[in-house]
Amino acid sequence: MKNKKKRLHSFFILLFFCINFGYTQTSYFETSTPEAQGMSSLNILKFIDRLEAEIDAVHSFMIIRHGKLVSQGWWDPYQSDVPHMMNSVSKSFISTAIGFAIQENIISLDDLAISFFPNKVNDNHSWHWNEMRVKDLLAMNTGHLKQPVPVAMYSGKVDWNPDIQNELGNIDWNTDWVKYFFDSKVDFMPGTHWMYNTMASNVLAAIIKKATGQDVVDYLDSRFFKPLGIDKPAWDRFSGGNTGWGICAKTEDIAKLGQFYLQKGKWNGIQLLNADWIDLATSKQSSNGSNPDNDFTQGYGYQFWLSRHNSYRADGLFSQFSLILPDQDLVIAITSGSNDMVGVMNIAWETLLLELSESSLPAGKKNYSLLKKKTKGLALRPVVGELSNVLENIRGHLFEFEIDELNRYSMKLDLNSKNHEIELFKGENNQIIKVGFNMYEKSDMIFRLPHTERKAYLQGEEYKIAASGAWSQPNEYKLRIYFYSSTASMDYTFIFEEDKLIWKTDFRHLLDLSNGDSKTIEIEF
Repeated sequence: MKNKKKRLHSFFILLFFCINFGYTQTSYFETSTPEAQGMSSLNILKFIDRLEAEIDAVHSFMIIRHGKLVSQGWWDPYQSDVPHMMNSVSKSFISTAIGFAIQENIISLDDLAISFFPNKVNDNHSWHWNEMRVKDLLAMNTGHLKQPVPVAMYSGKVDWNPDIQNELGNIDWNTDWVKYFFDSKVDFMPGTHWMYNTMASNVLAAIIKKATGQDVVDYLDSRFFKPLGIDKPAWDRFSGGNTGWGICAKTEDIAKLGQFYLQKGKWNGIQLLNADWIDLATSKQSSNGSNPDNDFTQGYGYQFWLSRHNSYRADGLFSQFSLILPDQDLVIAITSGSNDMVGVMNIAWETLLLELSESSLPAGKKNYSLLKKKTKGLALRPVVGELSNVLENIRGHLFEFEIDELNRYSMKLDLNSKNHEIELFKGENNQIIKVGFNMYEKSDMIFRLPHTERKAYLQGEEYKIAASGAWSQPNEYKLRIYFYSSTASMDYTFIFEEDKLIWKTDFRHLLDLSNGDSKTIEIEF
């Protein structure tokens, strides 16, 4: 049972543990002032200010103009050297692997998808499967009316499949997912109907593994990651190889991906990937709408979205972006925990594209100094409240509770001293959670936090958290926790009544495999 749960957590789509490799990052990109590259420091300040005012929890950004790094920042507790879950940015890395395999004549765009897996296709399969080619998988033109697996769809803000809660309970997560795909119903002639389809990306990854004998991450290592100075990333695997959602990478890594495509596959003067592939992958291969003002209806390439301003992008759920703007010779990399993907892009367009110049702008020393100060001090807002309270009877009290038969905990709360701490006990293990006041304190967990046991966003037994807490009312303590190698966060609220503790948990971007995004339990003193 325990192993089965681990496999379930490690499969599903949205967040898997990102490994901190423990090195200090030094940027590949040569730095420059914005003005020297024809950008305004004031407009970058406006970009940051609007992100903080309008978007929930942006985690980082990097801006590359004319190949030079003009500005970057990480909101504490997020940091430059900790890889971040990039969700469907993974698809653009899969596209890159397909491009290399085509360049090496290992596969072709016109190969039938089923030709790689003849033993996984039913003898009585429909005629549609004899028409579905690699290029249809790349362009999301598989002919499906809906995705074979109920995963998140988005068109600016996240729209969850309404059947997801019902269908999740009926899926065998240990299944052969390639066969699962080929057993699914195809409704239209492949190549004629666009539908965002993560399983198509998974099958592309499986094709790479079948054709080359390597997972995508291993296949790209010598061809792409090493030449670009990217440490081989952690990347979730399923039965057919890497997934279309599971890569963990640093912000600079996805900035390099964008710069690589902007430079038409050339890096340090060497043509690594054919420029013809870059043009194919980033041009319109599918139509997905006609609204000229919506970045999600500009068309779709080969695992890249087309955007306004004659741009294209790698993007992932909850606003992970590598925005590539060839006309402006500009790359913008962003990581986030926001549902409002359209909002994030709109802010970038409405601030960073103003007053762009091909030549340098007059030096703006005052604004550049303000920008440097701003980016150095970026931090997510901590919990607001008082440092201490008079509820001394909770100090040292052992609260015992059970989430389910496999997850029994005990907890001690020290919330009245200068340094707040929570001590959790599970089985023979105990864990101290450090809680910052007006800041975030980091802890490396050795077991899962209560109420995250069935969260698909978290993988493995160890993960990184940062916590801030304060007394919001005399009998109420609020605790915010960021899983800072991910998009995810959650709040604990402890309400102390005369004879019981009421414990409320609210989740953000932690997909629940049971029934809801909030929990409340009561524990008697």
